[in-house]
Amino acid sequence: WSSISSGINAEWPLRPGEEASNNNVYAALKEVEEPESVRKWREEQAQQIAARDAEADEKKKEWQADAKKELDDWHSRQDEVLSKNKAANREAQEEFLQDQQDSKPGQQWEKICKLCDFNPKNNRNTRDTSRMISIFLQLKQTPLVR
Repeated sequence: WSSISSGINAEWPLRPGEEASNNNVYAALKEVEEPESVRKWREEQAQQIAARDAEADEKKKEWQADAKKELDDWHSRQDEVLSKNKAANREAQEEFLQDQQDSKPGQQWEKICKLCDFNPKNNRNTRDTSRMISIFLQLKQTPLVR
C-alpha cells in the first residue's frame, strides 16, 4: 500500500493531516461547484418531473375510481341477471313438476311432444329426425290402445 500512497501523494498534494485514499480524490471533485446554468436546469427538470408525477398520480386515482365504479356496476348487473335466472328456473321447475304429477292416461305423447322441438330451422346442423317427429305427432293424435 505504501507504493500506492506515494503515487497518490505525487499526483495529488494532500493537506496536512489527510491520509492518501481514493475517497479524498472524489471528495475534492465534489467540492467543485457546478455552474449556475446547470444548477438551474437541474431544478427545472426536478420541478417538471414532480409535476408529471403528480399528474400521473391524479390520472391513476381517476382510473382506479372509474374501474371501481364499473366493477361495482358489473357486479350489480350480474346479481340482477342471476336473481332473474334463479326465479325463472324455479318457475320452470315448479311447472315441470306439476306437469309430471298431473298424469292422465292417454296424454303421455302430448307431454313428449311438448319436450321436443319440431322447428326444422333450429335443427339445421343435426341429424334428420323427420321420421321420428312424424311418429311422435302421429302418436299424439292417435295414441296406442292397450
